[in-house]
Amino acid sequence: MVTTQNPPAPPALSLPAGRPQRRARATSGSGRLAALLVSPTLLVLAVVVLYPTIVALKDSLFGTPGLNPKTGFVNETDPFVGLENYGAIFGAAGARFWNAFWNTTFLTGTTVALETIIGIAMALIMHRAFQGRALVRASILVPWAIPTAVSGLLWRWIFNSNGVANALTGQHILWTTEGFHAKLAVIIADVWKTAPFIGLLVLAGLQVIDKEVYEAARIDGAGALRQFWNITLPLVKPALLVAVLFRTLDALRMFDLPYILIGAQKTSVETLSMLAQDQAANVRFGPAAAYAVILFVYVFLIALAFVRLLGADVVGDDGPAPLRRRWLSRRRTEVAA
Repeated sequence: MVTTQNPPAPPALSLPAGRPQRRARATSGSGRLAALLVSPTLLVLAVVVLYPTIVALKDSLFGTPGLNPKTGFVNETDPFVGLENYGAIFGAAGARFWNAFWNTTFLTGTTVALETIIGIAMALIMHRAFQGRALVRASILVPWAIPTAVSGLLWRWIFNSNGVANALTGQHILWTTEGFHAKLAVIIADVWKTAPFIGLLVLAGLQVIDKEVYEAARIDGAGALRQFWNITLPLVKPALLVAVLFRTLDALRMFDLPYILIGAQKTSVETLSMLAQDQAANVRFGPAAAYAVILFVYVFLIALAFVRLLGADVVGDDGPAPLRRRWLSRRRTEVAA
């Protein structure tokens, strides 16, 4: 009788004891390198953003030097008033503040909406292959390259009483005076200048879309409108949302264009930035800092809401290949049905 014996089991492999420590050491080294590389940017942000914000918050708690009713002497330093500046903004100066607040919101919403539509159209035109495309791209990007002060002066000449705008409309409109036409002038000038910015970012998103996606859609019989709605917009959405976010934050602090084009202390176009500048120009630095802090909080809340509501879409993990497979799968389901 032959008996068989099972071969002995191989000895268990044991990992070197020092490997977890080496991995932890490598991870900590990468973290230190990342912190070292990011530190210059954090330093610049601290100097440019954090320090002025803290100073503005501190200055908003002080009032304007004047006659001290208790001593009868003029204060040489700014008196500490606590939250009185904020109380005055929402109290005695509430009408002017809310007017500037709604002007800022209206101009931001209108200009960003128009710039998004026109910017997408510009990007689609610049993305097409045709003769003279380089010249068209350069001409579209020229308004964005012009400084805002120069652009404001240019449009001030256009909206002059004897300017090109009245010559084209055949009417005598005083664009730079009070009224809705002053808002319209600011909107036209701002859209003309900054729509190419959105177009440039959307163009960058269009250039990374694989042509095979459009070829698959054309084979399935999709028209140009359906390709734009189901392919172009989903793939270009991350770049578009970033462009809209940047433009929204920039438009909320609008100052130089309405200041140069229309003028200061114009109720129709006075924004929060213009209101803060007017207080500072009249040596009321405490109220000016309070307006600046409120504007900072407003911009911060808009940015936070934008990122929280649309943050997942900004990352955008859908690429051309998954979208192509999803498109083909949907088309096969429709044909089978």
